[in-house]
Amino acid sequence: MLPTRRELLEWAQELGFQDIGISNVDLSDQAPHVRAWLAAGFAGDMGYLTRNLEKRLHPELLEPGTCRVISARMNYLAADTRPLRVLHDASRGYVSRYALGRDYHKVLRRRLARLAERINRHLPAGQPAYRYRAFTDSAPVLEKALGEKAGLGWIGKHTLLLNRSAGSWFFLGEIYTNAPFPVDGKSVDDGCGKCNACITVCPTDAIVGPQTLDARRCISYLTIEHKGAIPEALRPAMGNRIYGCDDCQLYCPWNRAAPTTGEPDYAARHNLDNPALVELFELTEQEFLKLTEGSAIRRINYEQWQRNLAVALGNGPADAAAIQALRRRLPAASAMVAEHIRWALAQLQATP
Repeated sequence: MLPTRRELLEWAQELGFQDIGISNVDLSDQAPHVRAWLAAGFAGDMGYLTRNLEKRLHPELLEPGTCRVISARMNYLAADTRPLRVLHDASRGYVSRYALGRDYHKVLRRRLARLAERINRHLPAGQPAYRYRAFTDSAPVLEKALGEKAGLGWIGKHTLLLNRSAGSWFFLGEIYTNAPFPVDGKSVDDGCGKCNACITVCPTDAIVGPQTLDARRCISYLTIEHKGAIPEALRPAMGNRIYGCDDCQLYCPWNRAAPTTGEPDYAARHNLDNPALVELFELTEQEFLKLTEGSAIRRINYEQWQRNLAVALGNGPADAAAIQALRRRLPAASAMVAEHIRWALAQLQATP
């Protein structure tokens, strides 16, 4: 006998999740938008989004036998990280708030697996265990669409999942299973209305229409997913954002009273919530790897790290420390990083 919806929620909350929802695997209503978005080239260099498209649109192809998806959300915004204060200080580096603590992939997957294991422990003796597989931003899964379908919120104009009580500062994770849970029939009304705050404040105008993001202009894409040179026209708008961007969340009205988290794994590490740009730029590769051990920042390599910091320094104050740091790094820099260093020095009106 399967646990009740109430029992499942209680177990999830004991593991640190705030809410769960259960859906079937029919994502046919999402297919036209996803295919049109890919056809428009908005995915940029993220070819993996196309390679496994059918598995994204059909969960039962990714994990055979899947008939239900349990979607769960977990708040991640640590208190007192002062995001706006950091953004307004051009000598500091801004790291997207989700990446300040421990790598969320590890945290969520392990806890989702524990939730699934508890479901099977609940079964009567002799009943075969159900199959499950846990995901969080680590496989071809349409997480936001599944979260919306499960009643956890609605997809906002910035393309993030929004919840009326939690805003958007949360991670999503999923359990694909063949356990025939009753699905949650609740749907959540779109709460964005006429608000266009996220579209208006996007530094690079990456939100080209409601629920349509051109990743090629998005600072999160440019600083994380993109491996090459950042288009010069977009560099000034990046400001001091060195890993990701939160502007569309910071200015969203639904996040004005969004809850913070007390989860220790998401507490800021190594002063990354308010780091000095020059100090980060002067790190060796070994020091960078040590600083980011166990962090989602490991998504990028040292060359990307140096590239992002060079742009941020070029957008910052023209002080002697920044200019000297850029000049010192230039002789040994890769061709790509060197290009960004020269750009930064030109911005600061300093010769290489």
